[in-house]
Amino acid sequence: MRYFVTLADELHFGRAASRLYVSQPALSKQIRKLENDVGGLLLVRDSRHVALTPRGERFLGDARRLLAIAERMRRTPDPRSVRIAHIFELETCRLVADAFAGDFEDVRLVEHSMDSARQLDALLAEQLDVAILRLTPQMLAEHPTGWRRQLLRLEPMLLVGRAGDLPRDSASLHERPVEVFADAAGSRMFNVHGEYLAAFERQTLVPLRWLGNPGTFQHCLAGVSRGREPAFTLEFESYAHRYAEAGIPVHRPAELQPVYPWWVAWRAENPSRATTDFVETAVQTSATRGWLQPDAVGRAPMWLPSDDPALVEQRSA
Repeated sequence: MRYFVTLADELHFGRAASRLYVSQPALSKQIRKLENDVGGLLLVRDSRHVALTPRGERFLGDARRLLAIAERMRRTPDPRSVRIAHIFELETCRLVADAFAGDFEDVRLVEHSMDSARQLDALLAEQLDVAILRLTPQMLAEHPTGWRRQLLRLEPMLLVGRAGDLPRDSASLHERPVEVFADAAGSRMFNVHGEYLAAFERQTLVPLRWLGNPGTFQHCLAGVSRGREPAFTLEFESYAHRYAEAGIPVHRPAELQPVYPWWVAWRAENPSRATTDFVETAVQTSATRGWLQPDAVGRAPMWLPSDDPALVEQRSA
């Protein structure tokens, strides 16, 4: 079961085998044995890719829950620790963690790196205590109960220019090609961030150049620095000030202001005192930093995907 979940996370036999410290033939043998045991295909694979079957998608949720139960039976929960996850080097979760660590020095933070979808899966499988992530309508539809959430931040997306550009406050989205560090729809690496950008491209009619996802800020900076033709890179505010520190001008979009919504989420049933304290710290950090009233919003109309849960919450508020 653990082999199957790891392979479902990676969708690549080589990477999964490496994570599990087994050979690829051994992993393949165990997956075939599992499929024989359950009486059906859970994965389709060829020489180039691996994908979950519809039954495999359903089986994955049950498998994660079973592994979580096994983990609970094997270990006594530590009431003085909080398990969280970061998305690359974006700052929202880190700033909350810094504030929490300063106020609760006797609580241990156990930190991981996961994208939004994996964070929610890990939260519901009781592998995380708190998630700070972007929510989608699909997440809410697939997991209507068992967890709670609160909107934490509307992070402005800004335009990063090229080294040597003149500094200015704003720039038009139509002035130059707009690039994004993300994987386009149809890619096996397409994720929640990519869904947001695809909605931006579709609904604003601003064409995007998809550059793939290099991960760390330093790789993104290197990619921008290598650019020779004029272009803008649509980036998180979390990264934008770091580009500015490297001497690359950053501008506000003139026509509209896209914002990226971050939520804090936690399991509904019996959260620990430490988890509750972390959530309260997150909400207080948001209020102190004005994350739901960012400075960039107001100079141009705020934009969110038309079906985004954060937009629904803003309207109801």
